[in-house]
Amino acid sequence: MAAETRYVRSGEVSIAYQVFGEGPFDLVLLLPWGSHVELAWEVPVMRAMFERFASFARVINFDKRGVGLSDKSAGFAAPETRMDDIRAVMDAAGSDRAAIFGWSEGVKLALLFAASHPERTWALVAYGGSPGRKKSVEENLRRMADERAERERDSNGSAMREARDGCSPASTEAEVEAFARMFRYALSPGDEFTYGRMDLEVDVRHVLSSIAVPTLVLQNGQDTWSPAERGRELAAGIPTATYVELQQQGHIPAVSEMEPFVDAVQSFVRDAWESAATREPDRVLATVLFTDIVGSTAKLSELGDAGWRELLERHRAVVRNQLARARDREVDTAGDGFFAAFDGPARAVRCAKSIVESVRDLGIDVRSGLHTGECELVDGKISGIAVHTGARVAAHAGPGEVLVSGTVKDLVAGSGLEFEDRGVHELKGVPGEWRLYAAV
Repeated sequence: MAAETRYVRSGEVSIAYQVFGEGPFDLVLLLPWGSHVELAWEVPVMRAMFERFASFARVINFDKRGVGLSDKSAGFAAPETRMDDIRAVMDAAGSDRAAIFGWSEGVKLALLFAASHPERTWALVAYGGSPGRKKSVEENLRRMADERAERERDSNGSAMREARDGCSPASTEAEVEAFARMFRYALSPGDEFTYGRMDLEVDVRHVLSSIAVPTLVLQNGQDTWSPAERGRELAAGIPTATYVELQQQGHIPAVSEMEPFVDAVQSFVRDAWESAATREPDRVLATVLFTDIVGSTAKLSELGDAGWRELLERHRAVVRNQLARARDREVDTAGDGFFAAFDGPARAVRCAKSIVESVRDLGIDVRSGLHTGECELVDGKISGIAVHTGARVAAHAGPGEVLVSGTVKDLVAGSGLEFEDRGVHELKGVPGEWRLYAAV
């Protein structure tokens, strides 16, 4: 049943994908990073999963950028760019909305996509994953460096050891060997380290409460890679989550254990599909940007009413040009300030930096603040505590400064953006203390 591999361009990157099955709804797979759309069919457990999924859904599978048959020369990217890849694949496959299935490392991206694009997602399945890290960055990096050196010394042996460690004890030797072979072809040792480091820096725990679509958190009770308590914590953070714990060992089920795993997915997505048509998104994860001109009163006094109006119109034209280039939507203007919303924080930060640089040619400075959080959708407009938080972050920014919340910083791993710590602040009217960072 192996499917034909096709390619779609996402930006400048070619993404490999396959479509198979003829069910009444679409199921998009976000598999672990050691994937390969063609070799996966030679792995017994993957083939069994694909064939079972294809019996009740039209399945869309793809290799994430930098992995498998997708472009490796493009390197890695921020989560929002990888979400653009999902949308590009869905568009190429003719899929308007789908159930999203995230497994292992794919869970973080699936969580973000469901929160950021509820208009494209009607259900979410998160299997064997975690929204954040449990160990320190330094400890994880040391472990990954050791694993990279081991793979460079003995690629075959290292891949087999890792496959055995992740596979169920019920897996046959042929199943383990096939999985190890796919893993070797998916990523080189250096690419695996780079990909792992990027994933390590992404923390999506702050966005869990923003997920509004029906969600199944599926967990093996004795998972060797992602312990059951992580699955329980993940489910507890998602308001719409249903938690199912399978009484199985290992991270990767054996072919002989596939039935309860697929049955749980099939039952959940079928039930979600039946109610999807009557459900419209009323919440979305968004990055909000607030800007305003520094010293506007003094500038008005200097220029007079007519001069100020002319400057303000030139300022608005510059800002709107930058917003259009960033593909965002302007939400509102008030006096000399702008309020805009983005579906990705890295785009928002880059847009804010471009605005700061561009308006200097007008002889003015702007301050800007950004925050990512759950926003309410009312008549096509967004509101809620995340909007107020973004405005309060902007109030702490200095002239020409792009100030962001810690949530924004956690979601731009792989973007190349750099930040300086500006300490912990209280935001007027917003509970708690907030660590803020300046984009540099």
